[in-house]
Amino acid sequence: AGSAARPGGHSCGSPEISWALPDTSHVSYDDLTSIILFSFNILFLFAYLCHVVGSQVGEVLLYYCYCEVRDPEKLCAWQKALCQHLHLTGKVRVASEGINGTVGGSKIATSLYIKVMLSQPLFKNILCQEDFKSSAGGAHCFPDLRVGVFKEIVPMGIDPKIVSYKETGIHLSPQEFHREVEQYLSQATEGQSDTILLDCRNFYESKIGHFQGCLAPDIRKFSYFPSYIDENLELFKDKRVLMYCTGGIRCERGSAYLRSKAVCREVYQLKGGIHKYLEEFPDGFYRGKLFVFDDRYAICSNEDIISACRYCGVLWDQYKLCSSQHCRQLVLTCPSCCNKGLTACCPVCQEKELKVTSRASGQTLKEECECTRRRPRVPVEHGSPRMLVTGK
Repeated sequence: AGSAARPGGHSCGSPEISWALPDTSHVSYDDLTSIILFSFNILFLFAYLCHVVGSQVGEVLLYYCYCEVRDPEKLCAWQKALCQHLHLTGKVRVASEGINGTVGGSKIATSLYIKVMLSQPLFKNILCQEDFKSSAGGAHCFPDLRVGVFKEIVPMGIDPKIVSYKETGIHLSPQEFHREVEQYLSQATEGQSDTILLDCRNFYESKIGHFQGCLAPDIRKFSYFPSYIDENLELFKDKRVLMYCTGGIRCERGSAYLRSKAVCREVYQLKGGIHKYLEEFPDGFYRGKLFVFDDRYAICSNEDIISACRYCGVLWDQYKLCSSQHCRQLVLTCPSCCNKGLTACCPVCQEKELKVTSRASGQTLKEECECTRRRPRVPVEHGSPRMLVTGK
């Protein structure tokens, strides 16, 4: 940890945005898109196999870059043109504080995307090859392409000028983080630890995979994280905090917020997130699946299953959307229970269709289901932090 550094941010004048698009004249359409022209049934089977077994036809990239952007609208327009040019799908958030993206396509397309991003003057000397995390997938992992301008590139709900990425915690490489977790677990066993291993993700993410011995807040959105910290400041008083998330971006703002409270001895974060850790330690201290925000829902690096079917309790970690028409909750229900018709997230959704309330504008609101109503928006941890321990 002593060799790690806290980045000071990039506050120099924002370079002009290049409108360059890569030359694809040497690449065939099929190679660029990975589309195979079969009949509908065979194409459906092909897409299913890509989804289930992680075909190497394409990949999904996850990345972010904090930097000052003078013209977010221009960067947004270029990103949209670039992704369409390369037949990429996914989601890209642009703001005055930088860019955050997860895109899927053929390996040729994602390789060209990385090359162009690294040559973009705006990201020069800030973004590097190692900042892109990849996993097996492709364009089929997303329903479409969504590129937009937002106030934050990760939705924490606090003005970036108030809590800035420039005040982030100390970054630890996967190797450094691994050593820290190893030491923490050995001390925690003896009841002598002055460290908290903090999961910055949402409850449905940590449910199917997490680091052994972690504290995983029972929150539904990252925008609830600041309130969770405020309600539980005593837990973090005089503690060393090791933070982690999927790809690192939530820790950037989350660690800055925790540091702003001036209660911790020091705040560290896993550089590159769980993605980078699993590349080097696939059978390390992180057990279970890694939740991802696309149609795959999760990717795996080890064989552990740490969660269970919500109906019968058998080990199960593959999410599905609640079968109720107006509910968007995720549910863990095993094949046996699915065959019995148990496909909803809670009894309210299972027994009846949710009622829809009409607004005056004609828009509709979904009724909150039982499991949403019962979950406290910001849980309060009493006494010692709640530790999640996973055995191999």
